[in-house]
Amino acid sequence: MKILVGCECSGRVRDAFISQGHEAYSCDIKPDETGSKYHIQDDIFRVLSSEWDLFIAFPPCTHLAVSGAAWFEQKRKDGRQAAAIEFFLRLANAPVNRVSVENPVGIMSRIYRKPDQIIQPFYFGDEYQKTTCLWLKNLPPLFHSAEDDLFFKKTHVERGEFKTYTDGTSRAVWFN
Repeated sequence: MKILVGCECSGRVRDAFISQGHEAYSCDIKPDETGSKYHIQDDIFRVLSSEWDLFIAFPPCTHLAVSGAAWFEQKRKDGRQAAAIEFFLRLANAPVNRVSVENPVGIMSRIYRKPDQIIQPFYFGDEYQKTTCLWLKNLPPLFHSAEDDLFFKKTHVERGEFKTYTDGTSRAVWFN
């Protein structure tokens, strides 16, 4: 399968697909963190076309995620949020048969549509907790299991440790 991973410069997703025998490339305006020859440093929209079998996108969430809601008014006024929404929608509507767009909980659930799936990293072997939305086109939801069964091994791990502060707020230990 020919796969394009947009807005990725770490190469983690790209390399996971390569390890499974796929022809996979990452694309970002930033250089690849590993110097991989399978990275395209360019505007994603110059690279996106129907020639890809699968497109996975990780658009920046800075102006879309609820974690930044305190700054939404200013971001709306200066156009940053409108630009981020337009970028997200262009990725979600890419001319590729199979598309997955990832973003944390945010305004796209209202502006675009509800996500097809909401996942946590600890569903798939990483102790972090970060509520993550997936908008899917012609793709099934990711499968995860909290217990072994006849057909599948457990994919979940325990959620990471949290620390509660004197002001009552709580944060994952890994966040500090």
